[in-house]
Amino acid sequence: MTGKEINGKDISLEIRGKLQKEVAALIDKGVKPGLAVILVGDNPASKTYVKSKQKSCREIGMESILMEMPFDTSEEKLLAEIKKLNDNDDIHGILVQLPLPSHISEIKVIQTIAPKKDVDGFHPVNIGRMMTGQDTFLPCTPFGVMEMLKYTGIDPEGKHAVIIGRSNIVGKPMGQLLLRENATVTYCHSKTSDMKSLTNQADILVAAVGKPKMITADYVKEGAVVIDVGINRDENGKLCGDVDFDDVKEKAAFITPVPGGVGPMTITMLLYNTVKSAKKTLNHRNQNKDVVK
Repeated sequence: MTGKEINGKDISLEIRGKLQKEVAALIDKGVKPGLAVILVGDNPASKTYVKSKQKSCREIGMESILMEMPFDTSEEKLLAEIKKLNDNDDIHGILVQLPLPSHISEIKVIQTIAPKKDVDGFHPVNIGRMMTGQDTFLPCTPFGVMEMLKYTGIDPEGKHAVIIGRSNIVGKPMGQLLLRENATVTYCHSKTSDMKSLTNQADILVAAVGKPKMITADYVKEGAVVIDVGINRDENGKLCGDVDFDDVKEKAAFITPVPGGVGPMTITMLLYNTVKSAKKTLNHRNQNKDVVK
């Protein structure tokens, strides 16, 4: 058996096609969805990622503003810029590209973004809403994985999902979203003993650990769904994931490649969240008009 590839590019294009129509409809009603991205410093990987986000915004008709700030920008100045964007009615989503220089508190930055514009889904208010099953902005990468499963016809209900990694950005919310869809969830991490005994029970295995090709076939149950969130470089400088794709694909029923798997979905869900924010702005405006009448 060779695992069927879950093509993130194709699913992403389908979702973006729908978003493009929604953006056009919003513009017709006088609201152009706008995303502001703040980039502090000149990290090459961050610059590439930001360019990709801007290009994706333009392709579906959204407004995209990039604010580039020098590496030595003070925390105070960055927070002041975020507050200005919070008050700007033309901006529906604010994203501060991570990682930040070490003199700036990531937590303070995330908490300064207004929850209604936190399209990354990292603000404690939005995390709390996600945990309690309320409507909110979901963190983009885990949200993208859930959409991939949905589009592929994989229902997590009743399945054992194992997450390798416990970051606030991917690992923790990934488990919560799978739990919300009635999966039984196990988290593995650097302190887990006998990890293979757990991963070999996984119907759905999500690797978000940041170690090139760490997950080999002996970690994987026959017929499992394997989702690779990792983006690494191998010894030859070639892009690869946390999963040894060639080794694992013979054992998995479904598997995501790197590149072309989860990556395109992350940006797509960022666009989705920004459009969702713009829709809320329009609804709020219409409600206020009704009150005035």
